[in-house]
Amino acid sequence: MKKVALSNVKDDLSRFLRMAEKEEIVITRHGKPAGVLVGFESEDDWFDYRLENDPRFLKRIESARTSLRAGKGIRLKDI
Repeated sequence: MKKVALSNVKDDLSRFLRMAEKEEIVITRHGKPAGVLVGFESEDDWFDYRLENDPRFLKRIESARTSLRAGKGIRLKDI
């Protein structure tokens, strides 16, 4: 993870977007973290990011896990 001052990012955003494809970039304001720039190398990466951060999807995953802990559901090896 790389840290970069906001003033530098504003001066050359396209360069930092290319860098963000490889690693997250923490943007600082007055030396303190203010945000994170996340880049995507492909459409699949963008899709994965959206899915991993979708509250509806996360709620469904938690619901499924709760059901499995309660003994409901079908084990993968039984399918």
